[in-house]
Order: sequence, then C-alpha cells, then structure tokens
Amino acid sequence: MDDDFSFLQPLDLITKDAYQLQKMVREKKDRMNAANQKNESKEESERENAQEVEEERRDREKEEEEDREDKSHKEREQEIGKENEETHEDHNEIEKMEPEENGACGGVEPMEITPTSISLPSEIPSSDVTVLEGHTSEVFACAWSPSGSLLASGSGDSTARIWTIADGGCGSGMQNEPANVVVLKHFKGRANEKSKDVTTLDWNGDGTLLATGSYDGQARIWSRDGELRTTLIKHKGPIFSLKWNKKGDYLLSGSVDKTAIVWDIKSGEWKQQFEFHSAPTLDVDWRNNVSFATCSTDTLIHVCKVGENQPIKTFSGHQGEVNAIKWDPTGSLLASCSDDFTAKIWSTKQDKYLHDLKEHVKEIYTIRWSPTGPGTNNPNQQLVLASASFDSTIKLWDVELGRLLYSFNGHRDPVYSVAFSPDGEYLASGSMDKCMHIWSVKEGKIVKTYTGNGGIFEVCWNKEGDKVAACFANNVVCVVDFRM
Repeated sequence: MDDDFSFLQPLDLITKDAYQLQKMVREKKDRMNAANQKNESKEESERENAQEVEEERRDREKEEEEDREDKSHKEREQEIGKENEETHEDHNEIEKMEPEENGACGGVEPMEITPTSISLPSEIPSSDVTVLEGHTSEVFACAWSPSGSLLASGSGDSTARIWTIADGGCGSGMQNEPANVVVLKHFKGRANEKSKDVTTLDWNGDGTLLATGSYDGQARIWSRDGELRTTLIKHKGPIFSLKWNKKGDYLLSGSVDKTAIVWDIKSGEWKQQFEFHSAPTLDVDWRNNVSFATCSTDTLIHVCKVGENQPIKTFSGHQGEVNAIKWDPTGSLLASCSDDFTAKIWSTKQDKYLHDLKEHVKEIYTIRWSPTGPGTNNPNQQLVLASASFDSTIKLWDVELGRLLYSFNGHRDPVYSVAFSPDGEYLASGSMDKCMHIWSVKEGKIVKTYTGNGGIFEVCWNKEGDKVAACFANNVVCVVDFRM
C-alpha cells in the first residue's frame, strides 16, 4: 500500500483497524477514478460542443458577411467596433467569476446564512502574520499561556516548543531570532524508534507550568522556561488528552489504554486511575477541582470524582465513538460529539440527554462552548455551542432550545478545530483545506481569512483576543494579528 497512504489522515491510522483502512483506501481510490473518468468524458463532450459552436459561428459569420456586402464601408466599421466592445465586456464578466470559482477557501457558494456573505472574505495580509519555523514534522497542538505572551506547540517530531511572541504587531522578522523559542525534547539524545509525537498540551491556570502528553504514554510537566520538572509514567498507551484542574493541584490524562489518571502535582505521583471504559479514552474535561468527565470509542461518557471508585454518572446514547466532551462555563451542562454525526447536551440531573443536535451529515470532531452567559465575563450574551465536523461545516447551537442557530459553510474539507475569542464575538476555525477563517458570531459570516500551506490541526486565541495561532500539517505554527 506504499502509495496509498496519501488517502488517509494521521488520525485514521491511529483509530481504525487495518481492514477499515484498506476499505477506506479502496473507496477513495474508486471515487478518484470515477471522478477522473467523469472529468475525461466531460472534457470530451466539451470539446465536441466547442466544435459545434465554432461551426455555427462560422456559418453565421458567412451569412452576415454576405448581408454586409451591400452596406457602406463606414457603417460596417462602426458595427465591427461595437462587436469588439461587446465581446470584450463578456470576457471581463468571465474573468470576474473565475477567481471565485477557483478560490481554495470558498466564499463562493452562498453560505446558508446571509446573502451578503457571498463576497470573498478579506484575506489577512502577510504583514499581519508571523510564521514560526523549527518543527520538523506536523504540528498537532497549540495553546497560549494564560499569563501572556508564550505560545506552546506540540509536534510529531517528538518535541514541544514554547515561543515568546512579542506584544504588538506580528511581522515576518520573528523566525530569524531563534532566541525566542525553547525546545522541549521528549527523547534522550537521538529520538529512538518508539514514537514520541506530542499529541496534546495544556498550561496550568497561572501559566507557570506546561503539561504535555505523548504517544509514548508519558505525561511531562515543564516550567515556562523549558525545564523538565516531572515525568508521569503509568499509562500503557498513547495519551490523547490532558487537562489541569482550575486550582492546579491535579492533572488529568486520558489514554488509548482505556483509562484516565488523576496525578497529584505536589508529589509527582498518580493519585487515582479510573478504569471504567472498555476502549480508548479520547477526551477528558474537569467539571470542577475534583470531578471530571471522560469519553471513549466505546460510545460511553463517565462522570467521575476523585476518591470515588465508581462513576457518579454514566451517559449512554451515542451510537459511535465519542470524540470530545466539554463542560459549559458553569459546569452544569456537558456537551459531547461523536462519529454518529450528532452532538448531545447532558445534565447530571438526568440520565437521558437534554438535546440531540442532529444537523451534521458526517462525523463531528470537536465542540466548544462560547465564553458567554451567566457566570462568565460576558454575562449579557447568550451561551452557545459550536460543533466542527468532517462535513466541512461548523454549526452554532442555541443550547436552551437545542436548535440550530447558524451553519457556517466556508470550508472545503474537514474542520478539525474551532475556538471562540475571549469576548465571544468571533469564532476561529481551522480545516484540512489549509484555511483559517474568523467568523462573526452575530452575523454568521467570515470577516477574516488566512490561507497556509498545510492542513490545520488546531487554532487558539490569546487572552487579549488580538492574536490567533494555528498549527499546520506542513510543520509550521502561524500567529495572526486580529484587528477589526
């Protein structure tokens, strides 16, 4: 299958078995061949049509020529001049349409929202973008420190990096000053044969410590200047998610080994291992300082508490792997999304989901709550949920009524990541189509766009809301200035 891996996403290789992968490659190959055949026959019929049109034109010209023989020389000249002008105008019409048709990032197809959003969105100029180079493999994760100008990134090259991003405008001079980055190596000496991709990372609440989770099953804690403080060893498989509690005394990790572990940061030891899932744990999220939720490819969601030996609640209702879970800002509602094309909203007060959100037509990869509503810094705006799917759309949900507010249709490929700005007014999205869009939540349309040279795995805002970072499959991290 040497040449066929191009049909698969890295994530497929980790989560699907060989039989499923072969089937996917076969289907994609067939689809590609079918598309090629279709294009060939389309081209042929276009050639035939063009020939017919050309013949018709010649006949018409011949007739007109004969008609014109009797006209005076001057009249004929005026007519020819006019004809030239008209064909020139037609040509302009065609040219105007073409860039939209071929634009890599869409903006062509009217979005399902407002007729005004058909115009091409404003591309962010390269003078507002800093490209951070140094990783030697795709960059899976990025996160801004809550205490300011540090940006962490985690890559398939067995390193995480902490970049110091100057306040004020971005510029392309940044990557010439290597002093601005600290490299966190996840191997001793040279990288050994065991993969140490950095799959996930999270800063603690005051930005003094960075936790990284790796494919080698180890979690590591680093100081902000890149010193390795603690290596947490107990998992027997890759770590896919890692979260600090608010207080910063516990770190929670979820692994392919089916378990979640709460680590006691003071002692550097594991406090409790939770072995309730029957398949890989894909995501974890704290509800408060001592209780949290986990989700798995086994379709279940467990709510657990430090010190308890059984889940305090189990939510079942999804028909496929549960890819992500998130508590709302107050910890009263839990959102989940799945390969079954649905997102669901749960309350610990009942067993069945409150809302079943069913508008996507492919797997939903991730979800995010807006930083709005009661108990947040933006109490006067309504709380909404965003879901990002392999169907290339992002959907915004009214969580009280459980209905669709907006469908954002500007991407051409799976959307892997979405993030709300701190004030809740904007949503950034990153897709495999190499585009990062920034949407106005109120108007439901694209206000800014940046096109990179690789698929985007994650996007994130700094705490001031004036910079957005995106990490790419072509080994770079980009920081974009955002001003409206």
